This record gives sequence, structure tokens and C-alpha cells, in this order.
Amino acid sequence: MPPPPPGSRPAAPPVRSRVEDALRRAIAEGEFAPGSRLVEADLVARFDAGRSHVRLAIDALAAEGLVERVPNRGARVRVVSTEEAVAITECRMALEALIAGKAAERVTDAEAGRLRAQLGAMRDALAAGDLLGYSALIQELHGLLHAAARQPVAAGLVDRLQAQLVRHQFRLSLRPGRPQVSLAELGELVDAVTGRDPGRAAAAATAHFASVIDALAASTGSPGGTP
Repeated sequence: MPPPPPGSRPAAPPVRSRVEDALRRAIAEGEFAPGSRLVEADLVARFDAGRSHVRLAIDALAAEGLVERVPNRGARVRVVSTEEAVAITECRMALEALIAGKAAERVTDAEAGRLRAQLGAMRDALAAGDLLGYSALIQELHGLLHAAARQPVAAGLVDRLQAQLVRHQFRLSLRPGRPQVSLAELGELVDAVTGRDPGRAAAAATAHFASVIDALAASTGSPGGTP
């Protein structure tokens, strides 16, 4: 296929894809709480899209496990139990270990600098007692690691798993002592990636997510682990 002529704009994504991506992001960022209804008329207005596009987007997210359709009541954001959150995080742990190893192999000097700077921002947020800001910075850190890994398939799978865990991650971010633990774990991960040690990086990612699993399980007193 010949390259587009100079000055041409890339084609806009199909409407359904645009709505699907925007709704997925809104759920992942907690704009729609677990259990909340997704009213088609409201989504049509919000995303400036036709009802058929909204319905197709909801169907796609239902297939991913983010949304469920309730007979005679419409669609709602699916509630994920702690037990399921643990299972999802176990899957994410394997993917994040792969991503961490690839990031250590492929990280550039500029990317390494951004990772170190992000870790510094996380330390500052925690020192200031900004737990919500700290939680947001963690998500940005994972985004930087995913970019450095250049493994879009694994990163895409993680994004889909991650979107189901918003409520549980929020609870963890407010748990006394947990942010300090995660900062130390993520510091080890960043050190391993920027040190270009794939084995150590994969082990650090595994250790971090195993710790998350334990923290989630402990929050309900059930055995097992989380993200």
C-alpha cells in the first residue's frame, strides 16, 4: 500500500471503536462504578454516537467481562469479587513479568530517565500524603514500562484485565502501610529495568504482583493473592 500523501490526516477510527475505547477507559478510570447502570441514551449523548454504535460497544465490553447485561434492566458495569480479582491478578502477574523482562532488554536511555523520574514523583506524592495521586502515578509507571517493552500484545491484554480491578486497587491504595510496600517493590522493578537485567526485572514484577495478591486476599480474610 503506498504511503499517504504529505499533509494528509490519518483516518479516524470507526465510531463503534471510538465509543468502545472511550467507555472502556471511563470504566478503567472509575467514572462508572462497579454495579452502575449504563444508560444507552446517556451514552449516546456523551459520546455523540448513534444508539446502534453504543449497543455494539457495550456488547464488546460485555465479551471482555467489563460489562454485563441484566434481563429487563439493561447493562451495568460488572462487579468483580475479591476471589475473581485474585484470579485476574494472577494472570496479570505472568504478563507483567514478561513485559518487565522485555523492558529491561529494550529500554532506551531516555526511557530509563523517565522511569527514574516517575519513581521520584511517586516518592514525592507519598511523602505529601497524596494517596490518590500516588495511585495514579503507579498506573503511569506501568504505562512507561509497557512502552519500553515494545510488546503491544501483552500490554493490550494487561489493559483489559486492569480495567476490571479499579475498585480493588482503590481500596488497596488507602490501606495503611500498603503504599510504602508497593513503593519499595516498584523501586526494585525500576532499578532492574533501568539496569537492563531482564531476569531480575521479571522477578521483581512477579514479587510485586504476588504481594498485591496477598494484600487483596488479606482484605477479606480469604487465602490467596491479588494485583
